[in-house]
Amino acid sequence: MYFCSLKKGQMNTFREEIAIEAILYIANRVERKDIHKICKILYYADQRHLSKYGRSITGDTYIAMAYGPVPSNVEDIFKAVRGDSFFSPYVENIRKEEFDFVNKFIIRPKRNADLDYLSESDLECLDFAINKCKDLSFQQLTDLSHDLAWNNTHPDRAISVKDILRELGDNEEYVDFIAQKLEMENAAF
Repeated sequence: MYFCSLKKGQMNTFREEIAIEAILYIANRVERKDIHKICKILYYADQRHLSKYGRSITGDTYIAMAYGPVPSNVEDIFKAVRGDSFFSPYVENIRKEEFDFVNKFIIRPKRNADLDYLSESDLECLDFAINKCKDLSFQQLTDLSHDLAWNNTHPDRAISVKDILRELGDNEEYVDFIAQKLEMENAAF
């Protein structure tokens, strides 16, 4: 299993295998396979799934970075595969059999996603996010993702799940319910 260090305030329900399959699913369906676009598609897919179904697809924590939300653990995987992570030499499985990089930013998938790992609702939300983002430029995706959740977060900090849900207009009762549900899942983890 891939090594991920948890940062304070992060959700610790990261689902590595599902995240890898989601990355491959996206990378095989978009023309521009850069990590910026893939991260934004994951953000919108996780946001929609969280709002509609009460859980994110990947379980990752999104960090407010300069160009928008970035999935923390997925970013660590990208860095390890590229070999520019501090932990790269210590990681047994850095996922090079699934994908590698054409350059520092462009992913080359080496296989199709294994759809056995992705539920129907996962695929529904991934397809929604792909359609939302696939034709947008780097700047358009950056501007789009500088939303309420991103703006309510200090730079380089975890974005609140509550704000991610508020961005979609979910009512406060539901927002609180999902946040409490995730806290209980994290405590059990």
